[in-house]
Amino acid sequence: MHHSALAPTMPTASRSVVLRRPRPWPTDVTVDPAPTDRDADDVAPIAESGNPDPATLCSNLARCVIEILAGARPLDQIGRWVSDSVYVHLLRRTMLAVRTRAVSTEDPLRPRMTIGDPRLAFPSEGVVEAVVLVHQPARSRAVAIRLERHRARWRATAINVL
Repeated sequence: MHHSALAPTMPTASRSVVLRRPRPWPTDVTVDPAPTDRDADDVAPIAESGNPDPATLCSNLARCVIEILAGARPLDQIGRWVSDSVYVHLLRRTMLAVRTRAVSTEDPLRPRMTIGDPRLAFPSEGVVEAVVLVHQPARSRAVAIRLERHRARWRATAINVL
């Protein structure tokens, strides 16, 4: 499935808004021998098995999903980390949010949030289920994520924002 064909169109804003640039999602998981000036969230740590740490991935996915639903991050940035069904589900929710913002004339802003430590469960081999609490000024949300091993990396097969 080609994801860019399903991407929603963003309405143009009549007023200018300054947004912070979203943090790029890591395309390849690497570990730098020496620290650099980039954020610590840019690189997922490697577990003993050679796979990225699922706790870090769940935290990053939760942050990205909240930003996508708020309109501050494009959905394509997490396309390789989610299954097709999750992508389509998020695309539908994003399109509803775009329509809602167009009716209410709200501009998409980067949400302020604090990400809690993920609670992980390992129901079977190659499966991780996690809940990540996302605290925002007006409310707190829980993001439930199911990761399954896909080739040499984790892939989210279910994401629900509660």
